[in-house]
Amino acid sequence: MLSSRSVPSAARRFASRLGAPLALAALLLGGCGGGPRTAEKGGAGTAEKGGQELLLVSYAVTKGAYDKILPQFEADWKARTGQTIRVRSSYGGSGSQTRAILDGLPADVATLALAGDVNKLQKAGLVAPGWEKELPNGGMITNSMVALLTRPGNPKRIQGWSDLARPDVQVITANPKTSGGARWNFLGLWGSVSQTGGSEAQAKAYVSAVYRNVENLPKDAREATDAFLKRGQGDVLLNYENEAILARSMGELKQPFLVPAVNIRIEGPVAVVDRNVDQRGTRKAAEALAAYLQTPAAQRIFAEQGFRPVNPQVWEEVKGRFAPVPKPFTVAAFGGWEQVDAKFFAKSGGLWDELFGQTRR
Repeated sequence: MLSSRSVPSAARRFASRLGAPLALAALLLGGCGGGPRTAEKGGAGTAEKGGQELLLVSYAVTKGAYDKILPQFEADWKARTGQTIRVRSSYGGSGSQTRAILDGLPADVATLALAGDVNKLQKAGLVAPGWEKELPNGGMITNSMVALLTRPGNPKRIQGWSDLARPDVQVITANPKTSGGARWNFLGLWGSVSQTGGSEAQAKAYVSAVYRNVENLPKDAREATDAFLKRGQGDVLLNYENEAILARSMGELKQPFLVPAVNIRIEGPVAVVDRNVDQRGTRKAAEALAAYLQTPAAQRIFAEQGFRPVNPQVWEEVKGRFAPVPKPFTVAAFGGWEQVDAKFFAKSGGLWDELFGQTRR
């Protein structure tokens, strides 16, 4: 079986050779997922014995949480409806996963790294306008922060954002072109200046200095973690706080990590992919899965995996596990994702391309 990471590119090559649009959807539906969630007989969205099958498409670092949440949802659905359901899953960089859905990956539910990626699905007509109003918390299911992971003993004495611009510090961060986490990192870097009274010119100079210290750009947050912890690259890693917590719990990270006091609140959304569920007849189940992700049961699992829960009850239970962030800001400080994408990440004229290009001259 194709791995979750290899499915989108492999499927496109397969479909291109066949020259048949349906080949893409067929291969993706048969090749995504992991463990026992294998393809079953029946039409699109259905499984044997009158059951249903859903495809959840998410970003790389959520896999551990969904490995625990999805079986619980399947059991809950069976208990409530008497119907068997199988939820298959695909993981990768959020930008890459978004493009895969746009290219035909038949996702029923998308839990991407940022609302900006869901908005791209909306613009393409895959997700109906107003998706963020379908559930509480603006359709968000997790929060996180940007964390700084250092080497044992913190030999470079990294204490916060400003140290990342020092010429003796090598920084690891993922590629904003493919990774939602990398876009959050970028906004955290920029906001560390702009949200503390700095000018745009100062923010540009600082971010340029940081990216001058970046030698390579892994494609997603999990690969960035592997580059730092398993391959020994870099002096400091910028990544999701939940990745740092997971690495500590697994014994891979020995050094305490830093969560800067001035930080961006990373908000992870869920959206039903309306066009797909209407075509596949899976709307009721897809909406139930999306809602289940905000339940206390699911939120506790997210918290176990290092995510900050959005459910107020669960947050009160677990908030002592997380570093206090006295000066949080959100993407709204930049005008929202539409303005962020246009200003920083546009295919032509975006500031990230400009600043990163300057560091390679």
